[in-house]
Amino acid sequence: MPGPEETIPKRVRTIVAGYADCPVMHAKNSVGEFENTSYGAMWKTVETLALALLDFGVKRGDHVGIMSDNRKEWLLTDLALLSIGAADVPRGSDSTEEEMGYILAHSDCALVFAENAVQVQKILGQSARAPELKNIVVFDEEYDEAGTFGNVATLRFATLLERGKLLLEARGGEFDREIDKGNGDDVATILYTSGTTGEPKGVLLPHRSYIFQIDRVKNILFLDENDIFLSVLPIWHSFERAVEYIVLGYAASIAYSKPNAKIMLADMAKIRPTWMTSVPRIWEGVRSAVFRNVAKEPPIKRALFHFFVAVGVGYANLSNLRRGLVPNFSPRSRILDKVFSAVPLLLLFPLKTLGNSLVFGSLKQRLGGRFVAGVSGGGALPPYVDSFFQAAGIKLLEGYGLTETGPVLAVRHEKGPVPGTVGPLLPDIEYRVVGENGAILGPNQKGVLHVRSPQVMLGYYKKPEESALVLKDGWLNTGDLVVFSHDGPFKVLGRVKETIVLLGGENVEPTPIEESLVQSEYIEQAMVVGQDKKFLAALIVPSFERLEEFAAHEGISFGKQVDLTRHVRVQELIHSEIHALVNRKRGFKNFEQIYRFRILTDSFEPGIEMTQTLKKKRDVIGKRYRKEIEALFKQ
Repeated sequence: MPGPEETIPKRVRTIVAGYADCPVMHAKNSVGEFENTSYGAMWKTVETLALALLDFGVKRGDHVGIMSDNRKEWLLTDLALLSIGAADVPRGSDSTEEEMGYILAHSDCALVFAENAVQVQKILGQSARAPELKNIVVFDEEYDEAGTFGNVATLRFATLLERGKLLLEARGGEFDREIDKGNGDDVATILYTSGTTGEPKGVLLPHRSYIFQIDRVKNILFLDENDIFLSVLPIWHSFERAVEYIVLGYAASIAYSKPNAKIMLADMAKIRPTWMTSVPRIWEGVRSAVFRNVAKEPPIKRALFHFFVAVGVGYANLSNLRRGLVPNFSPRSRILDKVFSAVPLLLLFPLKTLGNSLVFGSLKQRLGGRFVAGVSGGGALPPYVDSFFQAAGIKLLEGYGLTETGPVLAVRHEKGPVPGTVGPLLPDIEYRVVGENGAILGPNQKGVLHVRSPQVMLGYYKKPEESALVLKDGWLNTGDLVVFSHDGPFKVLGRVKETIVLLGGENVEPTPIEESLVQSEYIEQAMVVGQDKKFLAALIVPSFERLEEFAAHEGISFGKQVDLTRHVRVQELIHSEIHALVNRKRGFKNFEQIYRFRILTDSFEPGIEMTQTLKKKRDVIGKRYRKEIEALFKQ
């Protein structure tokens, strides 16, 4: 267990002492070329910035906003704030103005770092809502509008650094003294995640949450100073945030890229990373790009490709059987697994070797040629994506966690990953699987996962009642349905709570979207779907009375109601209604918008698909309309 005095800055300071000349960051300059920053240089900048912040009036326990996407200044600011005992409150540039305003006001931020002029304008637009806000520091070097706007002053990040440089000699030693004051129970960050009402909740994560994770992955992911992680996830996101600290904890380095296949693959060729952490959507995108390229090839090449993929999948499955890397949900004979897999493996080996040479070798080279493994989190990894990369000989390690746990609870073992699972829980995490009646369940029994660990959040900021709903006696109710194998690895089956997690890792609360949809005079009920998919879709129960009036006005003839719902003019009507009610102008992000829909002929009935208080039974509706939902996501 981490010592009570251990903090993120203390851990990084120790690493810097031993690896000062090693690279820590690879970031692009103004002409798009990667430039390296060493641990020693980074730490000197962190000290400079920390002294400037102290001089600026930032105190231990203060909350400071960071509204920015990935860039090296983000990590510098984060470490400087944590070093002087402040906690940061981060969010990405895709946040709406209203969302930023709520977060900054709710978290009592007097100071916020903004990426550029666009984010500055969003924040200034909400300044009346956040009366404590006094200063905005802008990362962008091109920002030239520094000044005072009402009660809020803006200045450039470079200006703040210049102030810190003047203090280095006069206030020598103060930086280390501030770090020494830190405690593992101090709040490191407040990460806001949407609640069931649509109002964001601030997850209070202490330093010990991240120290616990850093220490537990050492026997699962084998990292050292030679490793380079390609960073494509939003740096403020819970998953990427933990990865950044894990990288620092093992003296490895980070290269900042973009979640765009063309940019990402070009950067991989330049950087030659050994690891990449990402959401399932990106791995799915790489696979889709490969298959699209193959589709353009002559018939013989296409046939060979699909043949070698099939060989690779079969070889991987047999190899997993031989090595005992098959989920042991029901008791099985590992001896028999080894015996029955031996001969087929020998027969497939020459074909697998040929496939590596003819098909998969080029894909590995496109990943830089040094790739060890990718870690997938933030949503379920589709089995067809998992099996393709196994066939190609590219290791994907699926993980699992929640923002409330900082987030990593589990990840497949680098040396022995078990497909179809998220691996075992990290060492020293207590857990229990709870059934519907509160009984504690054993292996191969489906229930809700509860965990107890030093990494679990302190609670939701200013929301004691909501904290009490999920935290009791140190146990966190994850709200996720799981089933454990007999030897540790487990599978996540779904979520008890309503939050939809898209394939890209985005969390979506369906209720506000559904409430907006039923504002249409043509829509009586709606249910948003899209768990582990690339986009959202919706089941729509229309107002047939209004549809029939529309049909009469448009001169549409029909026999049954189902004929009316399928008419092209009705489909166009519902499409326009959906997009008029759920769009960015109404406060919805791109990934919260509805891309496909199905009009139903039956209403959701109380006592069947709905409770008596008219809450949707999503699992019941999902089962009844399983085929319709599956059809919505077919390409």
